[in-house]
Amino acid sequence: MARDNLSKYIWLLDTVRRHGRITLREINKLWQKSDLSNGDPLPRRSFFNYKQAIQDIFNINLECDPKTYEYYIDGIDEHSASNVDWMLNSAATNSIISSATDISHRIFLEDVPSAREHLAIVTQAIRGNNTLRFDYHSYYRSLPNRGVEIEPYFVKIFKQIWYVVGRNIKEDKIKTYALDRMTDVTQTSETFEMPEDFDPAEYFRYAFGIVVDKGEPKDIKLRVDSTTAKYLRALPLHHSQREMVHDDFSIFTYKMLVTNDLVAELLSRGAQITVLEPRELRIRLQSELKKALDNYQ
Repeated sequence: MARDNLSKYIWLLDTVRRHGRITLREINKLWQKSDLSNGDPLPRRSFFNYKQAIQDIFNINLECDPKTYEYYIDGIDEHSASNVDWMLNSAATNSIISSATDISHRIFLEDVPSAREHLAIVTQAIRGNNTLRFDYHSYYRSLPNRGVEIEPYFVKIFKQIWYVVGRNIKEDKIKTYALDRMTDVTQTSETFEMPEDFDPAEYFRYAFGIVVDKGEPKDIKLRVDSTTAKYLRALPLHHSQREMVHDDFSIFTYKMLVTNDLVAELLSRGAQITVLEPRELRIRLQSELKKALDNYQ
């Protein structure tokens, strides 16, 4: 695929995504103002070729409403919209980076080794509902756990690491595994049926990160300085985030599980954040901060 064609597919998909519903005439006006057009109109044949390519490459359908002649992304919900945004950002970034080889020594990226090594076989197993078998090198064990077999339900990325969530067959328990701690990964010929009552989005509904505890979600209240508040507005900790703005600080509220991932995130913010509620989270942070301070006594 030519690099300039990929840029055109991304442009068209992003344009429809941002507008929600848009006619071909409106697309054409925006196209002529873009850097890709050289001021020329978008031929109908090219438009439909791009539309088909988007379906083939991204598995996303651009449909036309026969009543309004508006194009829209078919069958997209909140979770799918998030995936589309992620794919668009990744594709756009890849296109930019691949065309900037002359300044590659001045571009610094974060490595995601788990995607390069195991993501393809894991997603293939999910697509075919095949079990996965692998050795797992947990940070909490001196020896690897060999021959782990799971029914892979879905994958999730968190802090540059990919995880697969599924049912551990031997333990009959849903567990999370980091792809970068897996070795000898194989897709078996054994198949499984995804439980009809299992909803991946609901599974992580109250979680920050990838740890899901069995406890009840808590109403969490944080006092945040005005500078840090700007960062949280740009990158919310959780979809339940709400903000009450004051003169020189903000109060952020959440509905979340109190997990190790959340505690670690709050500790990383240092004095910028103060936990107001719940009491158990305040006590837990106080204990961790005291341990850290004791290391310097």
